[in-house]
Amino acid sequence: MKHWHLDDIAWDQFDPSKVDPDIVPLVKSAAMVERNGDDYALYLNSVFADDPDFKQAADHWAVEEVQHGDALGRWAQLADPSFDYPASFARYRAGYTIDVKADASIRGSRSGELVARCIVETGTSSYYTALAEATEEPVLQQVCRLIAADEYRHFKLFYDHLRRYLERENLSHLARLRIALGRATETEDDELAFAFHVSNEPEGTAYDHQRCITGYMARAMKFYQFHHLDRGMGMIFKAVGLPPRGRLSRAAAHAAFRLVRWRQGRYERALPTARAA
Repeated sequence: MKHWHLDDIAWDQFDPSKVDPDIVPLVKSAAMVERNGDDYALYLNSVFADDPDFKQAADHWAVEEVQHGDALGRWAQLADPSFDYPASFARYRAGYTIDVKADASIRGSRSGELVARCIVETGTSSYYTALAEATEEPVLQQVCRLIAADEYRHFKLFYDHLRRYLERENLSHLARLRIALGRATETEDDELAFAFHVSNEPEGTAYDHQRCITGYMARAMKFYQFHHLDRGMGMIFKAVGLPPRGRLSRAAAHAAFRLVRWRQGRYERALPTARAA
């Protein structure tokens, strides 16, 4: 059941004078990924084919993810009237696909799949919180806060099912940690890069992964503050079975923050080259 609807958003409060031009490409890209939630639900329904409780939960999750995409897409069209959200998403769906009929998780087990889903929800909750705090545009603030709250609830949803599956699969802490680290690094795969391509580059432009991931990451990483990563690290630790608060979690958050700042600098320096490519 949805916790909010598109009509709950104060669209009439949109203020173009407060739009950050570096955030607009990020919102366009995020709209593509979020709107694709129904394909991920098909994949999860296939992996958990004999688990009606989880399949129902995944279907409800997908409805909210699609709404996220529609809210972000609508805002992006306000910020950039030339942006055609439906056409961009059609290009995204045609060019980026996942195996919706997989009979087993690509993570090696159902517990592993649920760990990966927890990591995704951790990342999105932190990301939309960061965007909400970075923007001064009131409608985007509202949209991002609503989405961030949904993503936190989605973490809890997948975590609750993870606990249930761990009772039968007994996935070790080390195995869960490997899956978590692996999924975290997948933010630089084609899912986001191609979303940036179809939503920000003119139709007919040849897709170049490095150019597009640079364009996305150079902008996105700069909005993270330490407290976003500190909270996110606690959620990651919880998903892998470690104490979510303590010196180890705090140290990991500091290391993650330094890594984000370093990588953002590398992408920022590469941005002029990527734009010229």
